[in-house]
Amino acid sequence: MENFEIKHQVDVQWGDLDAANHVNNIIYLRWIESARVKYFLHLNNGKLKNEDNVGPVVAWQDCKYIRPVNYPDTITIGIKKIENLDDRIVLEAKIYSDAQKRVVAVSQQHMVSFDFKTKTKAPLPMNWLYNE
Repeated sequence: MENFEIKHQVDVQWGDLDAANHVNNIIYLRWIESARVKYFLHLNNGKLKNEDNVGPVVAWQDCKYIRPVNYPDTITIGIKKIENLDDRIVLEAKIYSDAQKRVVAVSQQHMVSFDFKTKTKAPLPMNWLYNE
């Protein structure tokens, strides 16, 4: 997890569990969403949208569930950019369980830039490309 520029820590909540008594799959995606928001806040000086009203939108994501997570536990989500494409960036996230001392899920997200004023896809902001 040390090579991730952004890390987000969350305590597992009792309400995160499903009928099988482990964290529901959708919760993993919520944890990743929280880390992703933290990533873009970091890129945009504490704002999700830049001065041109352009912000991130998820175009595609996946999640590989490696091990179930139980209560109680504290998890850490690491997130970083792994690729620039023509019209999007690709982020990678890993979820680490303190109780299990291992990565329990991995995910990729394709993020496009969206102009919230015109409601259309926008060119990628330079700070997304160069992490500035």
